[in-house]
Amino acid sequence: MSHLFAHLARMKLIQRWPLMYNVHQENVQEHSLQVAMVAHALVIISNKKFATELDPYKAATFGIFHDTSEVLTGDLPTPVKYFNKEIEAEYKKIEAIAEQRLLEMVPEEFREEYAELIDSSQTDDDYKAVVKSADTLCAYLKCLEEQSAGNHEFNTAKKRLEERLDNDPNPAVQYFRDCFIPSFTLNLDEINKML
Repeated sequence: MSHLFAHLARMKLIQRWPLMYNVHQENVQEHSLQVAMVAHALVIISNKKFATELDPYKAATFGIFHDTSEVLTGDLPTPVKYFNKEIEAEYKKIEAIAEQRLLEMVPEEFREEYAELIDSSQTDDDYKAVVKSADTLCAYLKCLEEQSAGNHEFNTAKKRLEERLDNDPNPAVQYFRDCFIPSFTLNLDEINKML
C-alpha cells in the first residue's frame, strides 16, 4: 500500500501566501496547475521563437510536481525562507528530506519514473529553470490579481517579482509577459470585448 496520492491530494489544503491578506486564497494544487500551464507555454515559445528543443509536456509535468514536498513541510513564506542564508540552507535540507520521504512512498517498481519529478536534485537543470520562471510568473500574476481586487498588500511582492522577471535570462519569459500578461489587468467584460 502506498500513501503517495493520499498525500498529494492534500496539496489543495496547503494555502499559499500565508502571511499576507488575500482577497482570493490560493492553494498549492491550483498554483501547481497554473505553473504547469505556464511552463508548457514557455517551452513552446522557446522552441518556436528561440530554437530550443525541450519537451513542453515534460515541463508541464515538472510544474505539476514542483511543490509536492509542501504537503509535508507546508508553504514557508518567502520573507521567512530567504530571511538569511542559514535559514535558506536549512529549509533546503528540510525540502530534500520531504522529497525523499515522498519518493519512498512510490512503489519500488515505479520509483525511477517519479524520481526526477519529486526529487528536485534529480530534475534536469533546463526544466528546473523553466519551472522556476513559470513559478515566478505565476506569483507575479497572483500579485496582479490581488491588486486588481484593490488589495495593496501585494505591492512590494509585485515589485520584487518584476525585478526577478526583468533579470530572467530566458527570452521566452519576456515574450510571455508581452503577449499574455496585459490581459490580467482587464476585467471579464474587457477581455470578452477584445474577442
